[in-house]
Amino acid sequence: MTSAPSSGPAQNLPVFRAEDFRVSHGANLGDPLSCLDDLMLDDVYSLAGTADPQRLTLHATDNDHLTIAADSEVGQDGADIHLDCALTLMSPDGQITDAIVLVETDADGDIAQIYLLPLARLSPRTPYALVGTDKDEARTKFAHLTCARFTRGTHITLASGAQKPIEELEVGDRVLTRNDGPQEVRWVGQTTVRAVGDFAPICVRAGALNNDRDLIVSPDHRLFIYQRKDRLGAGRSELLVKVRHLVNGESVVVQDGGFVDYFELLFDSHQIIYAEGIAAESMLIDTRTRSALPDEITADLNVHGDAGLSGLDVTETLLDRPDAAELLRRASLR
Repeated sequence: MTSAPSSGPAQNLPVFRAEDFRVSHGANLGDPLSCLDDLMLDDVYSLAGTADPQRLTLHATDNDHLTIAADSEVGQDGADIHLDCALTLMSPDGQITDAIVLVETDADGDIAQIYLLPLARLSPRTPYALVGTDKDEARTKFAHLTCARFTRGTHITLASGAQKPIEELEVGDRVLTRNDGPQEVRWVGQTTVRAVGDFAPICVRAGALNNDRDLIVSPDHRLFIYQRKDRLGAGRSELLVKVRHLVNGESVVVQDGGFVDYFELLFDSHQIIYAEGIAAESMLIDTRTRSALPDEITADLNVHGDAGLSGLDVTETLLDRPDAAELLRRASLR
């Protein structure tokens, strides 16, 4: 089986196999995680003590499907992935953890594997009661997980050169873009979530990428870097880098805990805009993110794809070094 043509960047997800998350008390005692139709509320699940999350790499295909990429640690290359349902789990101390059930199917459409995608950290051997399931919420939660999002207070550069906090932007405001000059904002989205796990924002501290102020964005938000000298060894000057791959605990840090207000910006095409002086992407519409939009927007959706930005993503292996952010900072200096 081979992968279908993809649109947008690959998505790496930390997942557990179903057999690592079993019912330790309840109606389905001993059974591994299953699909929505087989789940029972109030069943208590535990993560195996030896379980480690594995990397599931997905592509959003041009025919509106999610498929497994060739370099994924788990799953069959090219196999379809379906978003089965969203789960709400409760630990003994009353903490709520959200998760998504992903189903891999084979060429005949039969279930090949089931995965658990937790949206916050799960502790091994801790009992988690299943207190909620929702089929419709799976796509929405997954969309918010994969969207490029800015946090409240982020200053966006307008066409006039003025700086405006993202929460004050309105539809029709003209924003400066790198490739297409002034562009009107098509939609501004906002969500408030617990800042834990893959929802915890990442702060690029002032100066880390020659920025004057802190830039705080979602983990998979891609930043645009123009290398005047190829210090990273990418073989090209223009790069898109996921901010999660720059975390070093010093100049680029995870801000875990509490709640965070996230904002999405949509234009008529995927754009590179300027946030706190850093070139960063706007919202990209594909199979993964479409469900984050309200119905009135999707009904009239005519936004284009990657707008000439495809092929600029930097592989994680090139960024797997503690000085990656510093190399990119120096590479972008005159």
